Amino acid sequence: MSPRTQKQFEEIREEKRALIMDVALDHFANAGYHAATINHIARHAGISKGLMYNYFDSKEALLEAIMKRSVMEVYEYFDLNKDGYLSEDEFDFFIRKISAVLRNKRSFWRLFFQLVLQNEVREKFSVLSSNPLIKMEFFTGEEKFLLDISGVITDYFMRKRETRGPDYDPILDMNMFLITLKGYAITRIYIDDDEDDEKTINRIIELFK
Repeated sequence: MSPRTQKQFEEIREEKRALIMDVALDHFANAGYHAATINHIARHAGISKGLMYNYFDSKEALLEAIMKRSVMEVYEYFDLNKDGYLSEDEFDFFIRKISAVLRNKRSFWRLFFQLVLQNEVREKFSVLSSNPLIKMEFFTGEEKFLLDISGVITDYFMRKRETRGPDYDPILDMNMFLITLKGYAITRIYIDDDEDDEKTINRIIELFK
C-alpha cells in the first residue's frame, strides 16, 4: 500500500475539521453554547480532547469557524466575479442561490439559526449583526483578497437613485431588503412545503432588483 500524499493528508484533515464543526453545531444549538464542552464535542466526534486542539485552539475558535463556514456558503454566490460591483443579474442569481442553499440543507440551517439566536453567540460575532458590515476572504487561484460585502450592497442600492428619482431612499430600501431576506430565510427553513417558494423569490427580486 502506497504511503499517503500530502494532498491526501490535507483532505483527511479537512474532512475531520468538517465533522468536528458539524458535531459542534449540533451541540451548540441544542445544549447551548455555554453548556457545550470541548470534551463532549470531541467524544461525539470520535477523537480525544487532546487531538481536538490540533484542529481548534478553543471553543471560541470552533464557534468562529462554524460561523465563517456558514456565512461563506451563502456569500460565495455574491458578486460572482468578485469585482466589487453587484449587477442586477448577479443580484438575481444571488437571491435564487440563497433559496437553493436553504432548501437543500434545511436541517443544517435550522441548527444554525438555533445557534445564532442565542444572545451569547450574537454578541461575539459581527457577521450576525443587523447589517452585513463584514468583509469576506475569497481566493483567486492562490491569491487572497477581501470583499467588502456591506459596501457592495450599499453601492447597489445607491445606484438606483439614478432611475428612481430624488425621493428614493436607498438606505431605507436596503434595510427593507435585508429584513425581508432574513424573514424569508427563517421562514423557509421551518416550512417543508416549497410550493410557493418560486413565487416568493420572484417577488423579492421584483421588489429590490
